[in-house]
Amino acid sequence: MPAEGKSDMERIGLFSEMGYVTIGDKYLSHYMRPFNEAASKNRQMLPGGTKTLSALQAGYFEPQFVRIFDGEAYSNPVQLRRCYRLAESKKNLGKAFLPSNGDKWPCGLGSYYGTIGGSYAYFSPQLKAKERYIPPGKNLYTNPGKKGTGYGYANLTIGEQYPHEPDGYEVERINAKKAQEEHKRLVKGGPFKLNLYPQEYFDMNPYFNDKPLPPVKKPPAEKPIAPPFKPSSPAKKVRGMKGGTFDPYPSHSADPYVIKKSKAVTTNKERQIFHPPPGPKSRPVTSIITLNVTRSLNVKNYKTAQLTSY
Repeated sequence: MPAEGKSDMERIGLFSEMGYVTIGDKYLSHYMRPFNEAASKNRQMLPGGTKTLSALQAGYFEPQFVRIFDGEAYSNPVQLRRCYRLAESKKNLGKAFLPSNGDKWPCGLGSYYGTIGGSYAYFSPQLKAKERYIPPGKNLYTNPGKKGTGYGYANLTIGEQYPHEPDGYEVERINAKKAQEEHKRLVKGGPFKLNLYPQEYFDMNPYFNDKPLPPVKKPPAEKPIAPPFKPSSPAKKVRGMKGGTFDPYPSHSADPYVIKKSKAVTTNKERQIFHPPPGPKSRPVTSIITLNVTRSLNVKNYKTAQLTSY
């Protein structure tokens, strides 16, 4: 226990403080101190110098080439397999096991050799006894068929030959034309047209005009141009600054502001306001592209229409 201060038990928890190893050693500064002092003392490991890359023994660590199987005896794998089979065969107590009788195989298709029960009567290929076939009675006897197909041959059908009917050229077109003429004859007057029905803004024919063309105007006869009149001398200006007029400029007249009276609404005798009759109504205009599509693809040719590329 020290004479002054705390005891070792109070200071570090021990009965007595252990002595230090470095007491009395000299102080060594860490400034410019090498990391490994032993590396700079005595002789160090000296390599044998660099070696060039080559296939000589100098490129290896060993002075001579060391083989892996150096001194090992040669072994024959075929002889080793034979010896193994002889050693295994000596372990057998008797001869090899052979079955009493092998499986029986049939000799061919339809043979029952080797089966358990043999053939069955249900699968017998023998034909059953059948009654004698009696053919039915003969049919009616008729005359042999006439040669030819009937088309282009006379008197080859059952009845009489049909009389010949003329078939003119383009009969369908001629009959349709006659029916159209008969229809026009029965029609009285032209089709009914309403003047107030809205019409297309652009007509199908850009050169169509409802009004008759005016008569051609004849160019007027050319009149001889008379020489211009030139006075003998220019006009004299009148004094008093009249600005080129005969009389002096009129004096300014007062124009007071007067409010105009509004006109009354035009009415009839019954005091009702007059409304003019309405004119033709406007309607949506179909585009030119839609008109061309409708004309090129209609009810008559929509089945046979083909795409046209430009």
